[in-house]
Amino acid sequence: MLRAFLLRRVLLGLLVLWLVTLGTFLLFFVAPSDPARTLAGRQATPEQVDLIRHNLGLDRPTLVQYLDYLGRLLHGDLGQSYFSGESVGKLLAADFPPTFSLVVGGALLWFTFGVGAGVLSATRARSVLDRGLTLLALAGVSMPTFVVGLLLLYFLFFQLSMVGLPILPPDSYVPFSQDPAEWARHLILPWVTLATVQAASYARLTRGSMLDVLGEDYIRTARAKGVPERRVIYRHGLRAALTPVVTQLGVDVGTLIGGVVVTESVFGLGGVGQAVVQAFVSGDLPVIMGVVTLATTAVVVANLLVDVAYGLLDPRVRLA
Repeated sequence: MLRAFLLRRVLLGLLVLWLVTLGTFLLFFVAPSDPARTLAGRQATPEQVDLIRHNLGLDRPTLVQYLDYLGRLLHGDLGQSYFSGESVGKLLAADFPPTFSLVVGGALLWFTFGVGAGVLSATRARSVLDRGLTLLALAGVSMPTFVVGLLLLYFLFFQLSMVGLPILPPDSYVPFSQDPAEWARHLILPWVTLATVQAASYARLTRGSMLDVLGEDYIRTARAKGVPERRVIYRHGLRAALTPVVTQLGVDVGTLIGGVVVTESVFGLGGVGQAVVQAFVSGDLPVIMGVVTLATTAVVVANLLVDVAYGLLDPRVRLA
């Protein structure tokens, strides 16, 4: 049963991936800009533009280009950058570690604190603590990411540096393989920035889900049988309440892997987000298409993992 459930999800994920890559490829041909003209410059003659178009293979029939593009994708080849001539796969591989580190660390923080705050609010509904946490959650949801990042930079870097306590660095990325301690130190502020905004949503989602679950008959039955309250909340209530939260986690992590543009820009981390912004500005379509493919793959894989977790949390899902 579980094997059939996973097989259906994998096939659906592959279908989604194909549709997105097809749509991205078609957008490439309906875009008003001409990559060959952009590369040649404004002063180029029509002959020079045609030569560049021929060298890039853009003068071939659309179907031939698509089949070539699809064949390269199946072999893990994302093509070459129009401007640098480098492999798009290598370019993204160099930009991927900062983005991956940022998203994974931030996700651990926002999931832990968001779920914890949501459970506290639900178990103490309409109390002062509940109202205070709800207020903080609303403030977190309302604040733009760049504002949170700039505030953290001001108070935790500039102010501390002025009094001789440069505890946290302001920007740049240190690879984990080079120095794990410096890797974490350089990512603390970006992690907190990302988690502050995301944790607020998870706190509200967990609170609402927990309140619904705690009102179920089986929870009242467990309490009537004398089951300890902690076990009722964390063993019976939280497990059922986590299903929508885990679903949201998969969507968010998969989406953010495609580029955390604002946070990466504020803290100067590099990463996939800044790479795709530069590609849009310069019109480097292979890089743009490569990022879309990477982001789609991340979303599909994340949702597949969520489906597995969802099936473990609620066996009824396997029948869907």
